[in-house]
Amino acid sequence: MKRLSEATMWQALLDCDPSYDGQFFYAVKTVGAYCRPSCKSRAPLRKNVLYFQTAAEAEQAGLRPCKRCRPDLEKYNPAACLAGQAKKLIDGHFDKRARLQAELKHLGISQSHLAVVFRQHYGLTPVQYLGHVRERRACALLENTSMPITDIAATIGFESLASFYAFFKKQTGTSPAKFRQQAHYSVIAD
Repeated sequence: MKRLSEATMWQALLDCDPSYDGQFFYAVKTVGAYCRPSCKSRAPLRKNVLYFQTAAEAEQAGLRPCKRCRPDLEKYNPAACLAGQAKKLIDGHFDKRARLQAELKHLGISQSHLAVVFRQHYGLTPVQYLGHVRERRACALLENTSMPITDIAATIGFESLASFYAFFKKQTGTSPAKFRQQAHYSVIAD
């Protein structure tokens, strides 16, 4: 592989350019850590920067991997990890609004940033995904149980029957009672 010029590497780290990841690593002497070119850490003084072709070279020079960009890991995608954690929390706590909000808050990012990250990975916001999870659960309970609709509403996290009916009608285009009736009719017709 062709060795990059120092000017090119310097510009790549200033731009946090991910296209240079894997082509070189840089270290900040005063910090004692090495990074990927795409690292979002504050730009160092140019006089304090050292360049390495591999992570192993940087470690042999006595430097530790950056905790932000994790250059010691082949694949590191903190946004995907964060989106996955949020999805898992929604799947596990869709029925407990206060607990879900508290758990999502522990992820350490704002709701707006989480919405951006989640949408990039799943194509919907966390609120939209929560709606889909609740809808699927409600449909399954309406189709497969004789549980009263008020209990289904409470089971999936709604505090009032009116809010559950409004949500369900918006999601499915029909009321929970009609949905149940149609589901039971289709089973009988089969």
